[in-house]
Amino acid sequence: MNKIVVTSIGLMLSIGPALAGDYEVGKEKAAACAACHGPDGNKPITPEIPRLAGQYYDYLVHSMRAYRSGARQNPMMSPMAKPLTDEEIKAVAWYFSKQAGLEFKR
Repeated sequence: MNKIVVTSIGLMLSIGPALAGDYEVGKEKAAACAACHGPDGNKPITPEIPRLAGQYYDYLVHSMRAYRSGARQNPMMSPMAKPLTDEEIKAVAWYFSKQAGLEFKR
């Protein structure tokens, strides 16, 4: 078997359990998000608040880091993101990215 394929398979197997742990940590941390975004990120309390369920992982990480650093300003999100570590941000992003997003109706 090709060395690259074997290495890739080994890497995927070792990452899987870590991501499962991130999901549970993310679910726990995301409980604070439910007040505005809904329990699974699908039911925002106002039309201006985005749905997080099913959103791209990388986008969520980038956005939360921007809120945390102050590069992106929002009176609610900036203080929510400020205390999060990089690992917690990744876990929350992983959790919401794995939620089934509801179909958008026009």
